[in-house]
Amino acid sequence: MKKVDESKKDAALDSNEIKEDEEELIEGNVSEIDSNEPNENVPSAVESDLNVAEIDSLRLEIKALKDELLRSRAEMENTRKRAEKDIAAAHKYGVERLVQDILPVKDSMDMGLDIPVDSDVSDSFREGMELTAKMFGDFFEKLNVKAINPVGEIFDPEFHQAMMTEPSGDVEKGTVMKVMQQGYLLNDRLVRPALVVVAEEEVSAGD
Repeated sequence: MKKVDESKKDAALDSNEIKEDEEELIEGNVSEIDSNEPNENVPSAVESDLNVAEIDSLRLEIKALKDELLRSRAEMENTRKRAEKDIAAAHKYGVERLVQDILPVKDSMDMGLDIPVDSDVSDSFREGMELTAKMFGDFFEKLNVKAINPVGEIFDPEFHQAMMTEPSGDVEKGTVMKVMQQGYLLNDRLVRPALVVVAEEEVSAGD
């Protein structure tokens, strides 16, 4: 009986060893299969290329949007500056048309005051014209209107209009000899050029 029991015991041990070997074999195969399966957390080469292309595309889009934003800001700034310049010019030169309309009246006053004192014009009338001329002068000063009276200056076509030339040996050629009508500036902008007579070289009798 003892031998039978030992045989059963040996058979049981062999069975356990076989079972352990089978389990180890199964686990080894499973591990090998798992190692061969693709890892979902690791991107493939194709996925990586797609991601890089998408990132490059987004970068280009961001750059384009930044450029567009900068251009828009520049345009807005230029528009703001132009508007400010136009408003400043409107304040500064808004009375230009008014000055142009008033100048003929001022011219008439100046011509009246040029009448010789020993004429038939009464003193009271002359005093009234002088007072009115002074009021015009004060009005122009408030508007920053300045007269152009360039007698003795070199002719400047930007501010003077030559009506005629006269030979002269007393002044340099191109010098303004006489002002037929004064010019005017409004805040340094020309409202009307001065009408002038310009000197030219005097021709000698022997020429």
